[in-house]
Amino acid sequence: MAPEMNVPRLRFPNFNEDWTKKCLSEIALRVTSKNKENNLNVLTISAQFGLVSQLEYFNKSVSAKDVTGYYLIHKNEFAYNKSYSNGYPMGAIKRLNKYEKGVVSTLYICFCFNSEMVSYDFMEQYFETGLQNSEIEKFAQEGARNHGLLNIGVNDFFKIQLVLPCMAEQTKIASFLTALDDKLQALKKKKELLEQYKMGVMQQLFSQALRFKKDDGTNYPDWEEKKLGEVCEIKKGQQLNKEELTESGDYPCINGGINPSGYTNMYNTKANTITISEGGNSCGYVNFFNVKFWSGGHNYSIEISNPALVVNNYLYQLLKFNENELMKLRVGSGLPNIQKKDLVSFALNFTQSPEEQTKIANLLSAIDEKIAHCQSELDGMERWKKGLLQQLFC
Repeated sequence: MAPEMNVPRLRFPNFNEDWTKKCLSEIALRVTSKNKENNLNVLTISAQFGLVSQLEYFNKSVSAKDVTGYYLIHKNEFAYNKSYSNGYPMGAIKRLNKYEKGVVSTLYICFCFNSEMVSYDFMEQYFETGLQNSEIEKFAQEGARNHGLLNIGVNDFFKIQLVLPCMAEQTKIASFLTALDDKLQALKKKKELLEQYKMGVMQQLFSQALRFKKDDGTNYPDWEEKKLGEVCEIKKGQQLNKEELTESGDYPCINGGINPSGYTNMYNTKANTITISEGGNSCGYVNFFNVKFWSGGHNYSIEISNPALVVNNYLYQLLKFNENELMKLRVGSGLPNIQKKDLVSFALNFTQSPEEQTKIANLLSAIDEKIAHCQSELDGMERWKKGLLQQLFC
């Protein structure tokens, strides 16, 4: 029998050579240069953003005051955070490409590649496939993990084996995936700009700097301040019991229950309902659900008292605009919560005309639809890229 070739399922034309296994130590060198220049660009590894400045990511520095003992790394060098994170069960390996240089904790394993043997762009994409995970797992014992930190030594890390094509094929794959990433970034930027545009429109509308007029050209009545409890009924949800949960069903469970991400065959709240998260990390967030659902124990559902006078989607948009103010109602140490009495007395500047409410809601909903469409395109392209990665690499 002919030996099985080590090649991916999907290849570009004119490439037919077998991919070869390389030990990381053959193609990379460890970086251990200390920060003698006292560089203050302290970096952290973000699953989404890669190696990013702590000031940019956390809006503050969470490092030690003295960072002269940190590793100094330069553009195109890589760092490995040997701890579990969402989507990276064996830790994340990220390339420095946003800055010329920066410093990282000595808990990271840093390294640079031999540029004559590998393409930086190719290796960045390679590590995103997670193909190195099975190799890392050989050295990271399951029982030796402590609070998500993988017990893998530096020497063992450099023993991991990578399966690589020739430089020309690396460059071809990397160029294709980089072009795809550029399209993804353009979509993300488009979505970000739409969100910024919506916020600007909301600011104009809810400050009344921008007003609609009646069809006959006359003005709508002046706005009035009203308490939330005057225009709607605020209901706190109910915790689900374990025996009420099923693995699958028709209705989602929102903010509460034994398994909040699971489903139940019951519901206690009708479709098209506004919700405000009562407690936990999401405390104060406003959402709108267009399906029936179970409102859990850490959730408030908002039901309009008189639908003839208050347009549901208008109230949702108004509350969403005031989300930061709602979060100021948080109380309690540890995980915060919002008291119902504080929501009831929460004041909003309100147009009394259902017709004006509808015009405002329709405009903002139209922008929401554009944002949702953009997100759908993003999700589809990211799924497509994930599928391609599984086929383009061994």
